Amino acid sequence: MFARFTPEARLTTVRAGLLSLDHGRTTLDEDMFLLALAGSWPVTGFSATPQAVTPGVAGAEAVTPEAVAAEIRNREAARGRAGDRELLAAIGVDLDEIRRRLPARRTDPLAWRLTRSRLRPLNVTLSGPAGDLLLTAGARKVVEVALHTSGTGTGSEVTDEDLLKGLLADSSNASVSILRGLGVDLRGLAASIGFLREPA
Repeated sequence: MFARFTPEARLTTVRAGLLSLDHGRTTLDEDMFLLALAGSWPVTGFSATPQAVTPGVAGAEAVTPEAVAAEIRNREAARGRAGDRELLAAIGVDLDEIRRRLPARRTDPLAWRLTRSRLRPLNVTLSGPAGDLLLTAGARKVVEVALHTSGTGTGSEVTDEDLLKGLLADSSNASVSILRGLGVDLRGLAASIGFLREPA
């Protein structure tokens, strides 16, 4: 599947997987795609909703890795869900020590693969030196929408902007909720990347 990804989109996907592992997760969810995209936000020219505007802060500035990570932590705490890191620590396993011992090629995008199972076509897995991460339904939808939208545009490769379109495609996913919580004008964002459907 990575054959159709630009180097940047491939790096973003690998970064999302690594962030997921760093958060102690065993699956890759769409909120980690948003966190990875926040590091190199692919969109300019949109602003936060008027209610969320604070002096000196525009919408693009609201989408920072720190702001997204804080929203993710707040949502996990509100659900009262212990992360895998906490569960492993309860039985004496230090996840940071395990990661420290992993090979240095862990962040090399060329060492990672994104594959769909032939026997279970709904299973998409990101595999690399740090381990295998099964994509959740939301993350799989991000990738599938990105693959579809890249084929309908002028280029045929998946870009970071296509991954963002994948995040915006499902208004019920966590990433859309996080962007809304950060005060991002979702309609303006979708319009700025050409992802608004014309009314019937």
